Amino acid sequence: MSRLFVLLAALYGFTGVALGAFAAHGLRGRLSPEYLAVFHTGVLYQLVHALALLGVGALALHWRSRLLAAAGGLFAAGILLFSGSLYLLTLSSLRVGPVTPLGGVCLLAGWLCLGIAASRAQSRRH
Repeated sequence: MSRLFVLLAALYGFTGVALGAFAAHGLRGRLSPEYLAVFHTGVLYQLVHALALLGVGALALHWRSRLLAAAGGLFAAGILLFSGSLYLLTLSSLRVGPVTPLGGVCLLAGWLCLGIAASRAQSRRH
């Protein structure tokens, strides 16, 4: 589980930086300021949650928890749904229904699962 979440964090981190650079250098002047802001929101949420996935991967080395695994899965799905739908909207003007809010709910649920997992974790200090 830990390795998967770290690999996903690296993938989302890499693509988040690449997409941010693409927006700054390739989309300025091609998108309206409003759409450029929407694209940047997708990049911000992707990068923040890539770090959250990295944290989940690190914690999974010490905690065995279904809630921690759920948090990682929800973060990964939330990034794809939330940020992915914003990229799709800005680059194609295609609206795909309530995908963005569903992605946001996944991200919120991921944080909730992470918090509950932390509150239930047993300390390894003696």
